[in-house]
Amino acid sequence: MSEKLKVGYGYELGTVGSRFIALILDGLILGFITGILFSAGGNAGGGIGFVVGVIYNWYFWTRQNGQTPGKMAMNLKVVKADGSQLSDVDALIRAVGYSVSGFVFGLGYIWALFDDEHRTWHDMMAGTLVVSTK
Repeated sequence: MSEKLKVGYGYELGTVGSRFIALILDGLILGFITGILFSAGGNAGGGIGFVVGVIYNWYFWTRQNGQTPGKMAMNLKVVKADGSQLSDVDALIRAVGYSVSGFVFGLGYIWALFDDEHRTWHDMMAGTLVVSTK
């Protein structure tokens, strides 16, 4: 899929490969943050990683132009399907949707390989697209 897909509002869709690399970069950052919290607080329970991930993504998607550090590095950002910025509720739905996408063997992420707009299940849940900033 070397062709660049355009969507309305002048955006070019982000590629599945660049989205995957951004996900890995953000995962490394989140792993580091969660590791520090676990080492400082002892056995805080498995839910802390989930909560940190939701807060991390909510902050960057709503307060930093739809770009987590991983997405910044890959020249991507998250927007609503109409091209607007995410609201707090949109970001929370999308962040919780990450768990839904990964729940059944990552099928919700793999879905992007077959979707015309490279949308994952969490994109569909929140009505979002990942677009290029180049």
